[in-house]
Amino acid sequence: MLRCHMTSHTEEKPFPCETCGKSFRFKNSLSVHKRTHRGEKPYICKICGERFGYFSALKCHTSTHTGEKLHSCEICGKSFIHSKSLSNHIRTHTGEKPFTCGTCGKSFARNDSLVDHMKTHTGEKLYSCETCGKTFLRSGQLSRHSRVHTGEKRYSCSTCGERFNYSSVLKRHMRTHTSEKPYSCELCGKSFSQSGNLHFHMKTHTGEKQYSCQVCGKSFIRSHSLVMHNRTHTGEKPYTCGTCGKSFRHRSAMTVHMRTHTGEKPYTCERCGKTFRFNGGLTCHMKTHLSQEQRSGVVFGAGAADELQHF
Repeated sequence: MLRCHMTSHTEEKPFPCETCGKSFRFKNSLSVHKRTHRGEKPYICKICGERFGYFSALKCHTSTHTGEKLHSCEICGKSFIHSKSLSNHIRTHTGEKPFTCGTCGKSFARNDSLVDHMKTHTGEKLYSCETCGKTFLRSGQLSRHSRVHTGEKRYSCSTCGERFNYSSVLKRHMRTHTSEKPYSCELCGKSFSQSGNLHFHMKTHTGEKQYSCQVCGKSFIRSHSLVMHNRTHTGEKPYTCGTCGKSFRHRSAMTVHMRTHTGEKPYTCERCGKTFRFNGGLTCHMKTHLSQEQRSGVVFGAGAADELQHF
């Protein structure tokens, strides 16, 4: 017991992983780490069934179902489920980057970002997708990626029933119902539901388009937009339907296509109950109600007028 404690004062890590070489101070830590290589996930969420390799990860995940956020930022008021998330967030205000790469000197606000960065020097990518061969630095990244191929959508919107691959996407989607837009542009006041959209919006003020196509020279604000654009030159269609084999350039296109097989119609008209596969179909349908009510001389209240104006 004393010997184990003493290692906390030294940098001694006497227990190395035979698979990846990472060392640990305690034998128990090594045993837990080995689960990442075996893919073992013994802890199961009773609410949604998602599995985890660590009890602490399950505990953190459970909070996403309760929505409890006990830790608030004193600078901007944003709240977080975990104290560690708050600590990481505060660094976005302070600019602090305490984790430095010993090889190239690059600094990071988060330790896990440094760990991932270090693998760019070693070329280490331990987790490979058996379907497409794409490799990942973390087992969790591989697990999330696999849903692209399986089409698994375990997260369901309680308002409209639409399902999503990831809890983060569901969270962003919920803002379309609440109209919450917590991120505001300091220059023009425009608000956004996602911080990433605000980040890219800011470039519309600066005119910055740092991502250029080497084939035709077209420039883009987002690197992802350039990746999507390049496929128009290469003809690459990396997203394949597991049912009929049809391929698509964009994941969203495959998601929409899958509904032709499943018959899923997640968009429902609140006036007549008719359902649609696509949001555009619902939008067009709502206009038929507007036309019918105009012909019948219905006078709209403010709420109804605003609702139809939205479409």
